[in-house]
Amino acid sequence: MRIATYTHQGLRRVGQVSSDGSTVTAFDLSPAEAQHGALALIERAAAQAAWPALVGPALALAALQLDAPLPVPRRSLFCVGRNYHAHARELRDTVFKDSSTNTAVWPIVFSKLADCVVGPDADVQLPGDAVSSQIDYEAELAVVIGRGGRNIARADAMRHVFGYTIVNDVTARDVQMRHGQWDLGKSFDSFCPMGPWIVTADELDGRDTRVRCWVTPAGCAPELRQDGHTSDLIFDIATLIETCSRGITLHPGDVIATGTPAGVGMGMDPPRWLQHGDRVRIAIDGLGMIENRFMAGAA
Repeated sequence: MRIATYTHQGLRRVGQVSSDGSTVTAFDLSPAEAQHGALALIERAAAQAAWPALVGPALALAALQLDAPLPVPRRSLFCVGRNYHAHARELRDTVFKDSSTNTAVWPIVFSKLADCVVGPDADVQLPGDAVSSQIDYEAELAVVIGRGGRNIARADAMRHVFGYTIVNDVTARDVQMRHGQWDLGKSFDSFCPMGPWIVTADELDGRDTRVRCWVTPAGCAPELRQDGHTSDLIFDIATLIETCSRGITLHPGDVIATGTPAGVGMGMDPPRWLQHGDRVRIAIDGLGMIENRFMAGAA
């Protein structure tokens, strides 16, 4: 099932997307529940409670504004760095230069503030050179937790997955490098495009799908920059769930971004940073696509 969060006639709604991806039909959720997107459905599934009925007509998706499927995440996102071998190599002399040898055994995990989540076609705000002049993209598969737990064993971890979505882990590289800890450079306003919806785990195996990213510089043709496969993850999804839950209770609706393939702007020679008017499109097989425009002074 594909679950979308969208705005229709000024109200946020959550609905089931048709099998051909052309329409969406709303679930019978209260306005307060719908404000949090798919979270109400995820929590009902975790509690083994009945889902709300579908109500009203099927609406054409092309005529609607898609929001992030979890527009108000319950807390910061768990994010993973250096999780594809080729990406680790391309940034070994910059971002990962001072990484501990423990990263061969343990994933690098950092947080991205929930407030920076925006929709799948929303503009991303470039903060201006006085704040950061090195804005980069990172195409990522994100895991949405369905059943919570603490100290989840790797062998049981996939049973805790509700589904998957796409995240662009937008990064201010100069800020990331300056502070050592990554949270600030990862969490600028609008730096987490998410969507276009959640695909439930019964329809998509996140362990076996393709992640691609195109950058379209203003006035130019699209350039394929990233092309990876989740079967090449250094730490697989089950390991990431096991790691993030060690001593920390995961809750339904938590999001784990699994890392990005090689091809980021910082890894190019010379580096290529995102500029005003550039577009970044991310596609994951079996999931869908998001595309965001990067704008100076955007809201």
